[in-house]
Amino acid sequence: MSRLLPACLAALLLVPGVARAEDRLPTIPPAQYSPEQKQAAEAFEATRKTPVFGPFEPLMHSPEVMSLARSMGDYLRYKPKIGTTLSELVILVNARHWTQDYEWYVHAPIAKKVGIAPETIAAIRDGRRPTGLPEDQETAYDFTAELLQNKRVSDATFARAEKLFGKPGVVDLTAVSGYYTFLAMELNVARYPLPKDGTPLPRLPE
Repeated sequence: MSRLLPACLAALLLVPGVARAEDRLPTIPPAQYSPEQKQAAEAFEATRKTPVFGPFEPLMHSPEVMSLARSMGDYLRYKPKIGTTLSELVILVNARHWTQDYEWYVHAPIAKKVGIAPETIAAIRDGRRPTGLPEDQETAYDFTAELLQNKRVSDATFARAEKLFGKPGVVDLTAVSGYYTFLAMELNVARYPLPKDGTPLPRLPE
């Protein structure tokens, strides 16, 4: 069944009225940037040391939002109070929840590099609760999964997170989910394409 998925997606894109990625929020060539877009792109490259890429490409249609998103990402991606290992775990849980292929494509290799076990990554990819996690990873996973599924967090789960991370850490833990949910939404709305060497996430039952 999974082998048929790419063909099914390709067939869907041929259906009249179905917008392709390039028809929704296409990547804007730098030569066509407005003055505001050019300023936002220059600030992005000065901070990230790379041209605008990935989820920030569709956001360039609203350069003000793109710049604010980049600024928040500068902190949540690289300096969160929970550390980058836990933040990458949280990003994967969000990518899986939103079935966001590009987000997963970028962050699964990073998660592995920062210490998330391959079997944990595989479990999240397949929609399973990972087992044998260190206490901090288990707490971050449970907090994030509960927040995404229930739209709130129980007292018991909050208490576990607060004990390990403190109130500032709980704020950042929640913020990472909010930020990567936002990016996943934008990417899904844009139908941002997966690179040719990427593999779509398994599609889970709704």
